[in-house]
Amino acid sequence: MSGGGAGRGGEDPGGEGQRGEGQERVVIPDKLYYRIGEVEAITDVPAYVLRYWESEFRLLRPKKNPAGQRLYRRRDLDLVLRIKTLLYDERLTLEGAKKRLVAESRGPAQLDLGVRSSALEAALRRMRDQLRTLRDRLTPPKN
Repeated sequence: MSGGGAGRGGEDPGGEGQRGEGQERVVIPDKLYYRIGEVEAITDVPAYVLRYWESEFRLLRPKKNPAGQRLYRRRDLDLVLRIKTLLYDERLTLEGAKKRLVAESRGPAQLDLGVRSSALEAALRRMRDQLRTLRDRLTPPKN
């Protein structure tokens, strides 16, 4: 375990962490975006490894600001912690971790959608129509 990095050890009313086998709870500050240095401190994964994982794992795609700095979202942080668990704790290879993540991302949610796909499709169509109506009301007429 490394020394006191940013985002560790303080009170975190809104943030939730993940726990791997034999690891302490990871405290994640409640923010919209995290820079790579913050992710490094929170996850104990070096920045060069994070950049490498971006090239290996398609699911890990942090946004970049106009200056080209990576901006990780909470879901990116959760994914980094999951990848770390798969590679370091469960000792999977990169390919094994990729397969596991793909299987998890296709998990029960898709099976559940298949049962109610027609109802979901109808609801999405209604929502789309309502959004279009709202957009038309808010858009000023063109002269």
